[in-house]
Amino acid sequence: MIFAIEEINNSTELLPGIKLGYHIYDSCASVPATVHVAFQLSNALDPVFYTGNNCSQSGMVMAVVGESASSPSISMSRIIGPFNIPQVSHFATCACLSDKQQYPNFFRTIPSDHFQADALAKLVKHFGWTWIGAVRSDSDYGNNGMASFLDAAHREGICVEYSISFDWNHPRSWIQRVADVIRRSTAMVVVAFTSPGDIRILLKELSLEPFPPRQWIGSEAWVTDPDMLRFSFCAGAIGFGIQKSVIPGLRDFLLDLSPSKVSASPVLTEFWEDAFNCRLGKSETVWLIFNIG
Repeated sequence: MIFAIEEINNSTELLPGIKLGYHIYDSCASVPATVHVAFQLSNALDPVFYTGNNCSQSGMVMAVVGESASSPSISMSRIIGPFNIPQVSHFATCACLSDKQQYPNFFRTIPSDHFQADALAKLVKHFGWTWIGAVRSDSDYGNNGMASFLDAAHREGICVEYSISFDWNHPRSWIQRVADVIRRSTAMVVVAFTSPGDIRILLKELSLEPFPPRQWIGSEAWVTDPDMLRFSFCAGAIGFGIQKSVIPGLRDFLLDLSPSKVSASPVLTEFWEDAFNCRLGKSETVWLIFNIG
């Protein structure tokens, strides 16, 4: 986000004569945290959004980028929408957000799940799988996405043995129940419209006991997550990923971050340590510069 804003501010073509100020919040994937920030933004409680030169109206929010997930995006849109503050999300895919009567100020740069659900049904039909099971996150993303998929699956002549929802903060007894449904089912194909956090909890529970192999069909939120590779029974999972591309200048921007600048930001520290598989500390500064340079 910082890189993108700096690119815009340094460009003479994108927004000539305009400098973008910003304040970045971490919602921690929490709806209450998102709502708290939305109220802050709509009431302009933050005194400073940009400390650069010639920045006027620093406390007035002109637009919001985010949220990542659908449920927080919905909550935020209901708060800032009446103030006509535009909201642009890069990852909230719930088809419900396409309803301009409810969310007139919401926009996104990723397709609605309506398209993914239809494509997943066609993918299942392509392989001749007509008897499947379905699990979903108990959220706006999972419930709406699965509803769209089931409608599309019905049109393709696909039968569903079970359709069950769960959430990572449900009692373990509920997660165990979902796992048992999968183990005891006769459907050899499982379509999972879930968030990475939810499916990770379910897969951990399934890994505790051996069970017949299943073919997993995943939604875009988790199917390309490398963390899922540690569950061997997920080998061969298929689905649709989000198209990726190389962003010119981003790599140099990241490599040019000094250890002192990184250590001053918890977010950058977390990114640095994950990207370079190291621990950032005073004694490691020289070692980090040597390996990156």
